[in-house]
Amino acid sequence: MIRIAPSILAADPLALGNDIERVVKAGCEWVHIDVMDGHFVPNLAYSPATVKAVAGRTGAIADTHLMMDNPEKYIGIFADAGAGVITIHEEAGGDTGAMLDMIRNRGILAGLSLKPATPAERALPYFGKADMILVMTVEPGFGGQKMNEKCIEKIRRLRELGWNGLIEADGGINEANLPALREAGLDVAVMGTAVFRDPDPATLIARISANQ
Repeated sequence: MIRIAPSILAADPLALGNDIERVVKAGCEWVHIDVMDGHFVPNLAYSPATVKAVAGRTGAIADTHLMMDNPEKYIGIFADAGAGVITIHEEAGGDTGAMLDMIRNRGILAGLSLKPATPAERALPYFGKADMILVMTVEPGFGGQKMNEKCIEKIRRLRELGWNGLIEADGGINEANLPALREAGLDVAVMGTAVFRDPDPATLIARISANQ
């Protein structure tokens, strides 16, 4: 069954707490938090305080995506804040394997993210170190983009390469394109606009669950 992880980047910033509580009550066990530093991606968003509030007040798993340079400097900070998943980018450089070990050593699921242009094969060296691979289906940094359907083949390719851990996808995912992603091997769908802009997210999530 596909797990829905609503991305708070699409929530109303003036009603963030209420929006998050609404999707958690609708049945979402994960909440996706994009941490952006203005360097690795051209945007700024969210802090350890946001992760702490999501994890502590809602009970949801804080699915924390570090879109940032030098993520090794911040893994401990976000782990201490209560992140349940921490994902770093393969493209960020540094000792990616050591960073994944650092995350796992904190008892947290370790994720490795690939941008749209990064081939699935670049994840191969980390198959024994990551728990999840996050396939970006848009260029990271901004919400509301249309999904790059070519990225569906990357999900399928990861399965062909022997990856049997979780696969998450993020960017432009909605009820219409979710079946193709599921068929390719997706486990976790990050949905922002599709969930937070829906007038009745509980019905949307129930309908998605019923159609799996």
